[in-house]
Amino acid sequence: MSKKIIQVTDLHKSYGDFEAVKGISFTVFEGEIFGLLGPNGAGKSTTLEIIETLREKTSGEVWVDGLNLEKSPNEIKKIIGVQLQTSGFYPSLTLVELINLFSGLYNEKTDPLALLDKVNLRDKAKAKFKELSGGQKQRFSIATTLINQPKIIFLDEPTTGLDPQARRNLWDLIREIRNNGTTVIITTHYMDEAEVLCDRVAIIDSGKIISMNTPDKLIDELVASGFEKPKEVKQANLEDVFIHLTGKALREA
Repeated sequence: MSKKIIQVTDLHKSYGDFEAVKGISFTVFEGEIFGLLGPNGAGKSTTLEIIETLREKTSGEVWVDGLNLEKSPNEIKKIIGVQLQTSGFYPSLTLVELINLFSGLYNEKTDPLALLDKVNLRDKAKAKFKELSGGQKQRFSIATTLINQPKIIFLDEPTTGLDPQARRNLWDLIREIRNNGTTVIITTHYMDEAEVLCDRVAIIDSGKIISMNTPDKLIDELVASGFEKPKEVKQANLEDVFIHLTGKALREA
């Protein structure tokens, strides 16, 4: 059994009379890709922001790599990486300048070109952030989560708005990060993405976890309940057709 790297127990978060998180409990194991899924307003972002030390909890316990959130928030910050939205970057700085800026904030020595190599952006080292394509911006955003060599990274809907090639390229990058020993927590509204990437998923609705298991087991449980699709399931989908016809290689300016 892998080591428990995140342990959340009976987590609650209230805003006045409104309870956004209603007693959530789950465990994330070291080295897995764990998906937190749910409709907008379900409580998943609030839950992650509490674990990331960005938001205070109302009650419950959170442990990250053996550190108690309440007692050691600053120590937790040192071992996690949080994906920034594109609005978090100075648009007129080059990628190297941005990496050096974030390295200074983390007080870490980082080789910008080596980091850009990890996300296939070395050729854009001198480009300004505003000049990047959508897929390049997302890959760079993920690169910044790796500056402090974290044990855990949090990715919030990392492929939203990307074309099929960029999306699948990002899947490969996320798998590579996990294979190099980093635990990945991901939110997404794309169920096919969660099915492909995640070792386990927790589905949240109205502030509560309503199911948690591997994607395969959740699907098997649904089928065993008597669920049937209204039409025959094909062995490929339209995205597969698109990738097959246009190629998997990224097409970037």
